Amino acid sequence: MAIRGILYDNDGTLVDTHDLILESMRYTTREVLGRVIPDEELMRGVGTPLNSQLIDLAGDEATGLEMARVYRAYNEERHDAVVRLFDGVATGLRELQAAGLAQGVVTAKRHRLAQHGLEITGAWDYLDCLVGADDCEKSKPDPDPIVRGAELLGAAPEECIYLGDSPYDMQAGIAAGCTTVAALWGMFPAEQLLTYDPIAAFRSFAEFAAWVEWMAGKGPELDMGAVLLGRCK
Repeated sequence: MAIRGILYDNDGTLVDTHDLILESMRYTTREVLGRVIPDEELMRGVGTPLNSQLIDLAGDEATGLEMARVYRAYNEERHDAVVRLFDGVATGLRELQAAGLAQGVVTAKRHRLAQHGLEITGAWDYLDCLVGADDCEKSKPDPDPIVRGAELLGAAPEECIYLGDSPYDMQAGIAAGCTTVAALWGMFPAEQLLTYDPIAAFRSFAEFAAWVEWMAGKGPELDMGAVLLGRCK
């Protein structure tokens, strides 16, 4: 089936917010729990809804929801000063739009803040839809948000590529029936993502964009050396 659209995760895939997320997590756990939690544990749930992450860290719902309030206030205060696109994203999105491919974002972040970040970085100019955590009853790794994103693009999931940087992205994209691709420049190690057997895995957005254009028959013959470990099927 021909590729008609591309859906992206947001944080760690299009937008580099690793340091902001970690800083916000550290601040929140110190302020509310009064203790330091290892960074690996703080970042383990990134890619799932914030409330769920913080309730798990707190061990009870009331404390977790208070942590979410503190986190959001701190994160939004710092957000605009530090949020940026990964290298090659703006150019790649523009080229893929010019190639006639519809593009959208499916994220565990709330819609308003996700869209704001995409607007101030310029990525929003190339996107056709956004599905945030508050737009769907279920969240990744459930496939429903990705299925909804495909609907908004006017395509079947099987006609879409889904690009993400977390295990939850891999699980959701595969379950939805998308051509699921791993972004190795994000927050999770390559070894962890490759265990889910994505169709391909790339070290940069530029490599990914070139591969998509080749897949869609709109780009030059691809140097298969750009596909990490030959994972293009």
